[in-house]
Amino acid sequence: MRTLFGTDGIRGKAHQYPFDGPTMFALGEALAHRLKQGRGTRDEGKSDAPLPPSSLVPRPSILIGMDTRESGPDIARALTAGIEQGGGQAIFIGIVPTPAVAYLCRTSDAAAGISISASHNPFEDNGVKIFGHDGMKIPDSVEEQIEDELRAIRRDSVTIPEIAIEDNTELIERYERFLDDGVAPDALRGRRIVLDTGNGAAFRIAPEVFRRAGAEVVVINDQPDGRNINDGCGAMHPEGLAKVVVEQKADFGVAFDGDADRAIFADDAGKIRDGDEIIYLWAQRLKRNGALKGGCVVTTVMSNFGFEQQLRDDGIELCRANVGDKYVLEMMIERGASIGGEQSGHIIDLTVHTTGDGIHTALVFGELLAQADKPFSQLRTFTPMPQLLLNQPVASKPPLESLPKYQAALAEAQSQLDGKGRILVRYSGTENKVRVMVEGPDQTLITRIAETLRDVLKDEIS
Repeated sequence: MRTLFGTDGIRGKAHQYPFDGPTMFALGEALAHRLKQGRGTRDEGKSDAPLPPSSLVPRPSILIGMDTRESGPDIARALTAGIEQGGGQAIFIGIVPTPAVAYLCRTSDAAAGISISASHNPFEDNGVKIFGHDGMKIPDSVEEQIEDELRAIRRDSVTIPEIAIEDNTELIERYERFLDDGVAPDALRGRRIVLDTGNGAAFRIAPEVFRRAGAEVVVINDQPDGRNINDGCGAMHPEGLAKVVVEQKADFGVAFDGDADRAIFADDAGKIRDGDEIIYLWAQRLKRNGALKGGCVVTTVMSNFGFEQQLRDDGIELCRANVGDKYVLEMMIERGASIGGEQSGHIIDLTVHTTGDGIHTALVFGELLAQADKPFSQLRTFTPMPQLLLNQPVASKPPLESLPKYQAALAEAQSQLDGKGRILVRYSGTENKVRVMVEGPDQTLITRIAETLRDVLKDEIS
């Protein structure tokens, strides 16, 4: 079983296991071994993701990018040393969004890519996401195999040289050109847009490409110091962005998380707009243009039921995947869909990308808004059903069905909803938390149900 890898790679406290030097060294070595032995980063026996030509040579290359956390360089050095020990070659990209690693993997001879980031978490945390040559996050089964070898070869004492960590301007420019090509030249001419880069990986690239697209750009939270990433800013804290949008009389604002693979928007009236709303507007545009592949949109079990109802009324099917953008992508491929994502702002445009990309999402939305020729605040989306999400820290994650007090409380809650809402309780795949989400027609009722379930779980899980 996987114990290190969660729904979005590995997460943990910087400089503590598994983000200590020996473990990251072993991770790099195990990944290099897998590639050097002629095995890819897809499930064995599948023909849809062959190894790149470079894997046929003795030293497969692995790209490494990171966000602005102060612990990033140490992790990069340990991974690089492990990759070299395992017979691979590490190529450092620099401080770039996670989707830059995915894009550069699939458009180069790199056998794999690693993004060092803990996404929206505070600077004390860090993470590792691994992509295959196809630009897709590696499957659970491959993560399990890498994890097994990591444990077998890890040793407490390793030598990690002081490797220079410098930006590769050529690779970064290639990613910026990809972003440029995602919209028409001067698509945002005459638009004032506020960017909250969250003191994270988007702090240089996002303003640059928005200016290239013709926008007048106001940038906030673009002075990373290694510790202020996501600190009261970015996608997890868009309230400050919304205030600046109104003050600046901007057309819209967008806040990125730490590794810029997702985006949360604020409209011209200062209202926060989540991923469900942006996906809805995007899907409507695709349908009008006859380009909505599969006739459906893929989201997760967390997407609002009001979103699903409106899509159904519009003749569009909503397909729900498990939480995690890699599971959304798997279902998109299965259903032949072109657009999908998460309420949290991960949006996958499968016509050009294999992962969520907050900057690409924001650029395409800016073009959509320009074509709509009306203020963002006047674009119709859907009426959300009242929804509440509560998070409760836990010390362990026993199966929910093994908790009798919780099961009794859940049965009572479902009786109170009487089939007119949804309850979704799950453990986080990246943090030691249980998440309680309740939807229903009445805010008071769902608040009471969510708080009751949370409190029962808090008491029952030691």
